[in-house]
Amino acid sequence: MAPVHAGTTGTPPAAGEFVTFESGHVRPMALSGNGLRLFVVNTPDNRVEVYDTAPGTPVLTESIPVGLEPVAVALASDNQLWVVNHLSDSVSIVDVSVSPARVVNTLLVGDEPRDIVFAGTGNKWAFITAAHRGQNVKFDPKLTTAGTGRADVWVFDTTAPGTALGGTPVTVLNLFGDTLRALARNAAGTRVYAAVFNSGNKTTILASDIGEGGITKPPPTTAADGATQPQTGLIVQKNAAGNWVDSGDPKTGTAARTWNSRVKLNLPDYDLFTIDTSGPTPTVTTTRVTGVGTTLFNIAVNPSSGKLYVSNQEALNLTRFEGPGTRSSTVRGHFVESRITVIDGMTASPRHLNKHITSYASTTGTAAEKAAALATPLEMAVSPDGGTLYVAAMGSNKLGRFSTQELEGDTFTPSAGSHVALTGGLPTGVVLDPGRHLAFVTTRGDNGVSVVDTQSFTEQAHVKMHNPEPAVVTSGRKFLFDASLTSSRGDSSCSGCHIFGDTDHLAWDLGNPDERRVQNPGAYNVNIPRLGRNTNLHPMKGPMATQSLRGLMGNGPMHWRGDRTGQGRSTGETLEQQAFQDFNAAFTALLGNAAQLPDADMAALTNYALSLSYPPSPVLNLDLSLTTAQAQGQHIYNTVTSDTLTTCNGCHAVNAVQNQFGTDGTLAVEGGGVDEDMKIPHLRNMYAKVGMFARNTQVAGAPDAGDQIRGFGFDNTGASGTVAGFLGAAVFTLNATQRHQVEQFVLAMNSEMNPIVGQQVTVTPANAGQRDVSARLNLIVARGKVTSPRAECEVVAKGVIANVPKGWVHNRGTDQFVPDKSSEAALTLTELLSAAAADDAALTFTCAPPGNGTRVGVARTGTAIRDRD
Repeated sequence: MAPVHAGTTGTPPAAGEFVTFESGHVRPMALSGNGLRLFVVNTPDNRVEVYDTAPGTPVLTESIPVGLEPVAVALASDNQLWVVNHLSDSVSIVDVSVSPARVVNTLLVGDEPRDIVFAGTGNKWAFITAAHRGQNVKFDPKLTTAGTGRADVWVFDTTAPGTALGGTPVTVLNLFGDTLRALARNAAGTRVYAAVFNSGNKTTILASDIGEGGITKPPPTTAADGATQPQTGLIVQKNAAGNWVDSGDPKTGTAARTWNSRVKLNLPDYDLFTIDTSGPTPTVTTTRVTGVGTTLFNIAVNPSSGKLYVSNQEALNLTRFEGPGTRSSTVRGHFVESRITVIDGMTASPRHLNKHITSYASTTGTAAEKAAALATPLEMAVSPDGGTLYVAAMGSNKLGRFSTQELEGDTFTPSAGSHVALTGGLPTGVVLDPGRHLAFVTTRGDNGVSVVDTQSFTEQAHVKMHNPEPAVVTSGRKFLFDASLTSSRGDSSCSGCHIFGDTDHLAWDLGNPDERRVQNPGAYNVNIPRLGRNTNLHPMKGPMATQSLRGLMGNGPMHWRGDRTGQGRSTGETLEQQAFQDFNAAFTALLGNAAQLPDADMAALTNYALSLSYPPSPVLNLDLSLTTAQAQGQHIYNTVTSDTLTTCNGCHAVNAVQNQFGTDGTLAVEGGGVDEDMKIPHLRNMYAKVGMFARNTQVAGAPDAGDQIRGFGFDNTGASGTVAGFLGAAVFTLNATQRHQVEQFVLAMNSEMNPIVGQQVTVTPANAGQRDVSARLNLIVARGKVTSPRAECEVVAKGVIANVPKGWVHNRGTDQFVPDKSSEAALTLTELLSAAAADDAALTFTCAPPGNGTRVGVARTGTAIRDRD
């Protein structure tokens, strides 16, 4: 029996603010074989909800705690559910054959896992997508090695996932792409298909080469006030003939120019890979499909024909400029296209879902165009006979339906009659129950599930899951994703570039030749004086890399140049709030909406965006220790004058307590190779930009880097292929060794969440004595005790003991685990493990964000009432 503890009941840690990560759903539901149990990820609540579907309207029967930010679920059998936890870098294996269901093992995988499928004979193999990095990987991710794929598929044996800490993968397949998202399998289970999330579209950036005479760009070359444009880079794209070309200028009839001699890399654009599961170990085949799309969301397989369908967006970033297009081309209202690409063998045939919009010449669209539009297509499902495809269109609040024959032949006619509007909005996933002619659809707008009758094609029921997100998140999210709300034609939204609130990993030239220069009121860094230049901001700013919406609060003016200044803010408003509200002009100039958002709506979007957080660093060690190279880089960063004026830290301030991870929000005078001054950028996501390894330049002797996975790298335009390469600019004085050491430090930059956040370990009676498991548990508990210079995490424990689901949160002051029932005693770690062992139970320990341990562990509602009171 469990030991009796004579201590006090204990007090949970004080609750803090909910942390919004906005992890994108990939496979948010799984349906049991008999169709009577529906498993749904509750992403913000870190759980899987289990519904009884027999009554028609789903009835909640269980709520299973898993890892942080679950985004995908799949059944290995009707007895076992696997859950992909995006932020925890883990997979929860859940025994659903018993009630209550319980986590029995936790696999540790690469960074930000997204999807899972089972294939092979008897579903022997589990396949999980992840980025090629993370603290749980046993290999060197080679972040500074050119020509390395950044996309992994982890493969586990479902019958024996391994007893070592985090399981033992059979293999980790590395694919030549930039981060994987979706997986699918063929009907026989002999093939698994993997799609590259940040695939790109064969665009890249030419360096400005000011010292070599710059670039002669297509017209126009002056702003509306006659001021000549700054010397900047130029976006080019590899065309069907194999030439790298610019956009030309449709207004003047200027033909596209070829720039082959300046491009120093090749972009093979591998979009979809095939894995053979028939051998003793799954292997990647040589089948690699290109031309699928820019950002690839989900894959579906036709069970009859075997053809593949990939939902995706195609970015039109070769086209220059936003605004009315009076003197130039413009992407206003037409910067991305929502598509489903049909793949037959090696042939990819994109199908534009909004082909009914035949012209964007008019300032705004029509109501008919909007009604027929589908934006941001995510998960798809195909009927058993292969004749009908359903797609969750997140940006349209609809479930779309297509004849697969018409989709494949591109003979479909976009129509509101082939859509059904969903109560909760922002649909992300769909699964079919063909026996009862039902489709279940997750709705991220209200954290719910809709039930659609596929015969009448109407919504029959809707239920909401518990949602811990504050109103600032739930009320503002729609303005990022909802194309019907923010564009006049209903086909584009802010999320077209800011994918799930992050970035599309491209650059865009969104200047506006129809505007005039304005004064630059930006404050300059004290160590890099203004020097009297760039007193004005030119409207033709040139190409700029898409920036993430994460981590904006406390980081000053926005945009690379700080041209969203935050000036003229109201009393009580932060600079960042006003700076973000300055983006309201983009709803007309870029999205093509008839008007800017009303003030209240823009304020809602602003407050939502400012709540978004970066995830923990996947490079920095979990205990914050540094490798030798990182420590050397940190020393140089903080102490060596790197540009004759100051240290790296003199501009790129790093102070976690002050929420500074590379910027203090000020501007700096750039070197002679940059014609515009930039706001000093933060450095939290440098690891996500790895993969270009080239600089497209006319400088003599510039090396050709060969095949790479990205066309854009570091700096404001993405023209620097590596951090070390950026530091090799003439303005810097570091030698080669110092540059590479600083690069190692920068790639491991911390963020607002310490790297331990989300990390997990499941302790069972079988593995409790293992050295690796004990070390992991001790690490998690030790990091949970840290308070200085800032708290790192709050440790929670979850398990089923005496057939009762229970939870605990660690109180670092008493070093005890406080239970989710106020009348029960707090336990030491030893007592907690003993109680679980006595019942032959598994306990899963998780590092929750600071201030979130009580909610995640013992008081789900966020109130003082604990879960079992």
